[in-house]
Amino acid sequence: MSRILLLGAGRSASSLITYLLQHAPTEGWQLTVADVNPAHLLPVLAAHRAYARAVPFDIQREELLDELVPAADIVISMLPALLHLPVARACVRHGRHLVTASYVSEEMRGLDAEARAAGVLILMECGLDPGLDHMSAMQALGHIRARGGQLTAFKSYCGGLMAPASEGDNPWRYKFTWNPRNVVLAGQSTAKFLEHGHPRFIPYQQLFARTEMLDVPGYGQFEGYANRDSLSYRAPYGLDDIPTILRGTLRRPGYCAAWQALVRLGLTDDSVHLGNSAAMTWAQLLASYLPVGKTETSLPQQLAAYLGLEANGAEMQRLQWLGLFTETPVGLADATPAQLLERLLTTRWALEPGDQDMIVMQHLFAFEADGRMFQRTSSLVVLGDDATHTAMAKTVGLPVAMAVRRLAQGKILHRGVVIPTHVDLYEPILAELAADYGIAFVEHEQALR
Repeated sequence: MSRILLLGAGRSASSLITYLLQHAPTEGWQLTVADVNPAHLLPVLAAHRAYARAVPFDIQREELLDELVPAADIVISMLPALLHLPVARACVRHGRHLVTASYVSEEMRGLDAEARAAGVLILMECGLDPGLDHMSAMQALGHIRARGGQLTAFKSYCGGLMAPASEGDNPWRYKFTWNPRNVVLAGQSTAKFLEHGHPRFIPYQQLFARTEMLDVPGYGQFEGYANRDSLSYRAPYGLDDIPTILRGTLRRPGYCAAWQALVRLGLTDDSVHLGNSAAMTWAQLLASYLPVGKTETSLPQQLAAYLGLEANGAEMQRLQWLGLFTETPVGLADATPAQLLERLLTTRWALEPGDQDMIVMQHLFAFEADGRMFQRTSSLVVLGDDATHTAMAKTVGLPVAMAVRRLAQGKILHRGVVIPTHVDLYEPILAELAADYGIAFVEHEQALR
């Protein structure tokens, strides 16, 4: 019998929980789901009482970790990334394995030697992005290298978006399927990548103005902007000498130009509290960011002139749609601009019950083999079922759950802090996703000369 502890049951955990409950009887698991508000889990777990329970959990009370972690064999953390470290320390302290979908921080990497000494696996970056991006890229790279191919360029993009049928009249063609705060604060450091052997840097102020267009068969065009640090992926992927490497985020065309307007205006700033009242309106807030203008000029016209936008252009239409020029109260007192924007977007970009989200991932490889140049594209599109069983929840939760299943079966022997770039980790997960869930990459290759 394996005892599995899941910490956190938020919006990305629905498919993970479904998978664990599906396999618990046959695998002999006892599942404990610990959440700050476990009441919403009771209907889900009602039919599985023999092997599943929900308990309250507050990460601020770290002593609870010393109660829950020793009672488990494997811990899954779906808590916010900043909260993984105390969980990981408790797992090492009590000799328990940990699986998460979040990036490896420097602090987490510092636990590697201690985890190895304790015989503990801390498997991280095992969700979507990071996660499936690593697995699928490594699989494709393995195929290219098996042919003697020499990589000259690797680009990888991923985005959580809306399925075409659920975009409706939303000109942004976007809604929240994961942490809204992370979306608002996305990219707030200099993006670093390589292009034709030269280092490239894009500061945050220019990030959303420098995009690349991509085409995904059957789903049209997308625009991608560079993620923070693409250079750190050279070593894990075995691409230390590659001339071009870039990782980025996908949005529908037009999103980035409108978001760039919000950045230039200052509404994504999270560093200063404004001392505003909750009753301040969005029109008043916006006006406070603009130079004093002519009183006969409307607020939208003032903003368009200040940012150098066409008054009736696509960017202004997107800003109008958000309600930035209305007398609606901002609703938060003494907030940062980013907090106010997040509050506004949480209402405008909320998933409706029947909405379908969509995950899009695309890898682009350029390589030389047998004296010829080739381009290979790996594309993945996953559609959600509804606002609960989203594509985001599937692609984040299922790889985590599958790794946990193999770990419980004794099939994963790695120890220390690990990401799924090892063939014995990614091959079985990619195979199960394709066979049982239809989540598979479509490969296309063509010779360039």
